Amino acid sequence: MQHALCYFMINKPYGMLSQFTREGKWNALCDLNYTFEKDVYPVGRLDADSEGLLILTNDTRLNALLLHPKQHITKTYLVQLEGTATPQAIQTLCTGVTFTNNNKPHSACASHASIVTQPNYITERNAPILAKRFPATSWITLTIDEGKNRQVRKMTAAVGLPTLRLIRIELGTFTLQNCITNTVTPLTLAQVKSAFNITQL
Repeated sequence: MQHALCYFMINKPYGMLSQFTREGKWNALCDLNYTFEKDVYPVGRLDADSEGLLILTNDTRLNALLLHPKQHITKTYLVQLEGTATPQAIQTLCTGVTFTNNNKPHSACASHASIVTQPNYITERNAPILAKRFPATSWITLTIDEGKNRQVRKMTAAVGLPTLRLIRIELGTFTLQNCITNTVTPLTLAQVKSAFNITQL
């Protein structure tokens, strides 16, 4: 029996895998206090050490469409950096950096980046031990429309600013601001189509 199509948005916490099966020390989506249909899967992924917005659905057509490179889905990240972000670093992120992807050099640029202060709606979390060696940290926002493996972390490392904390705060027009960590927000297809400017479904 074909289940009805369903759509969800979650605010994934640090330490949770973008999958329903636990591995090692990491929690998984099955640890959210919500009962999903068995055929619901995340659209793309956030690493266990990353946080923020993630879409889940059992709509395979939508999943394929959102992951297609030609769709150019914008994703904005709030990034805590080891060290002090400078206007020069921001300019370099926007003009382009090169990093290794699948053992090959890959060039990418942010469509927008800026130096910011930590928003009030972002709660504190213990930074990695690395931050104790370099207590000076800074925050930036960075927007991209592709999703190579650990791309944002590789981009900031390329300008000499390793990422300490990575939070996806915008996905299409969906925003993190009113989405509480560990919560599941059901969506309608109309909301999803509007957020990602989709007309072909």
